[in-house]
Amino acid sequence: MATGGGQQARPTRPSSFSRVSSSSFSPASSSSTSTSLPPGVRIGANGAAFVSSGIPDLDRILGGGFLVRSVVMVMEDADAPHHLLLLRNFMSQGIVHGQSVLFAGPTKEPRSFLGTLPSPVVQKEGLKIKHDVSDVQDKEKGLRIAWQYKKYFGELTAVDSHNRDKKQEYSSDFDLRKPLERQLLNSQNIECISTQDAFDLSKLQNHCLTFVSKLSLKDGINSNAGRIAIQSLCAPQCGYFEKDWDMLSFIRSLRATVQSSNAVAVITFPASVLSNSISKRWQHLADTLLSVRAIPDEDKDLAKLLTGYQDMLGFLHVHKVAQFNSQVPVILDASTYSLKLQKRKSLVLERLNQAPVEGSSGVSYATSGSCSSSKGSLLDF
Repeated sequence: MATGGGQQARPTRPSSFSRVSSSSFSPASSSSTSTSLPPGVRIGANGAAFVSSGIPDLDRILGGGFLVRSVVMVMEDADAPHHLLLLRNFMSQGIVHGQSVLFAGPTKEPRSFLGTLPSPVVQKEGLKIKHDVSDVQDKEKGLRIAWQYKKYFGELTAVDSHNRDKKQEYSSDFDLRKPLERQLLNSQNIECISTQDAFDLSKLQNHCLTFVSKLSLKDGINSNAGRIAIQSLCAPQCGYFEKDWDMLSFIRSLRATVQSSNAVAVITFPASVLSNSISKRWQHLADTLLSVRAIPDEDKDLAKLLTGYQDMLGFLHVHKVAQFNSQVPVILDASTYSLKLQKRKSLVLERLNQAPVEGSSGVSYATSGSCSSSKGSLLDF
């Protein structure tokens, strides 16, 4: 399987979002860049534009989120529908930002899938204000300086707080227990199409072309990012299930369409129903390749040694990361992460680590100790 370290830079044209970015690091240019960007879009390294995956930890792992003008593929697990968690968060994040969303799924009523989308976590303002006030009081006790300097530091604190709020808006935590508000689901920017019993992929392909053409333009720049979410593209209930080459042709066409627009396509597919050679071709066409797996039965006893096992849903593997105008390979801290529910509502990713020693608790993937993995088992320390 291809890994991020061996991925070559993709020679794509820069996203039109990147035209508004600046190579200067001055505060003035930074503020102008952020105000000219549409909601939910961030400019990263080398002028690359990103949209959030809907999981903050996954955004940090991938270097900013899903690259605009790229195709993200998620290999499903036949034993657990964990891929739906990623797809739902991806769609919810786009709807919250007011972005155009196209969903295709192997169900007769694909719009019913919108009722399963999670709602963003709302922070309690009272606790936030109380926390901010206590922080200010502690700073005033610790800093005995002239009032001019106190005013200066106060302005910096306000700027940092503003930046934190903007970062939170870019990538939200979602409560899987609460559905998205109905008024957001009634938006005209949401389109749904069924792939069940479809004889071929021409209808889906035409929908994707029409969807991309509707992305609004403002002063020659796309003012909106589009999200295409396709569930179980090669599901057995689809009429084109055995047409391997037609599906490959559709993926190539979709990839070309996405590369010429400001859209991101996320495709989930059950690799187990494809032949090994066809599955490899699918994986090769992906700009970013992920896979989700449940905890195998033979590893469940060993998995109990991991921190926070009771909150674990399964594993997420990062096989390939999209690159933009760079020959430097992407080197990840780890390629396998545990997929967990934080406080039984929000998805988080953590590097695999052993059970805590002397009462220590598990921490996020950025600081936790990783364990080595072998081809024999996911949990082989």
